[in-house]
Amino acid sequence: MDEPFTGPERDILDGFLNWYRETLLAKCAGLTGEQLAERAVPPSSLSLLGLVRHMADTERAWFRIGFHGEELPRLYDHADAAFEQADPAGAEEDFATYDAEVALASTAVVGASLDEEFACDQRGKVSLRWVFTHMIEEYARHCGHADLLRERIDGATGS
Repeated sequence: MDEPFTGPERDILDGFLNWYRETLLAKCAGLTGEQLAERAVPPSSLSLLGLVRHMADTERAWFRIGFHGEELPRLYDHADAAFEQADPAGAEEDFATYDAEVALASTAVVGASLDEEFACDQRGKVSLRWVFTHMIEEYARHCGHADLLRERIDGATGS
C-alpha cells in the first residue's frame, strides 16, 4: 500500500501511519515465535516481538487513553516490559492484541479534527496532529530497528 501523495493533510497522515503499521508487520512475516522473540545483542531486550508489543501499547496510550480519554490500563506494567517479557509462546496472542489495538486506535479518531487537543501529563496540551506525527516518527524509528533485526535473523532485507 502506498500512502497518498496528494490530498488533505489527514489522509496523508493516515496513509503514512498505516504504511508504517503494515511495514512493521511485514518485517515479522513468516517467522516463528522463537525467531520473533530473538534478541538483538546482549544486554538489549530488543526483539521483533517486543516491538510489536511495544507498538500495541503505544497505540493504546496515545489514541485511546490520551486522545479519546478511555480509562484503560496500559498493556504492560512498566516501560520495558513489552520487550523483557516477550515470550515466543505468546506471539500469536501478541499479534492479535496489536491488530485489535490498531483497529481500536483508528476507531477512536474517526471524525476527529487534527486540531483537537487533550491534556498530557508529560507535555501539557497535545493535538491529534501531534499524536499522528509522533506515531509516524515512533514507527519509523522502530521499523528501522525491525530491518536490522530481520536481517540478523534470516538475511531478509527490503522496505
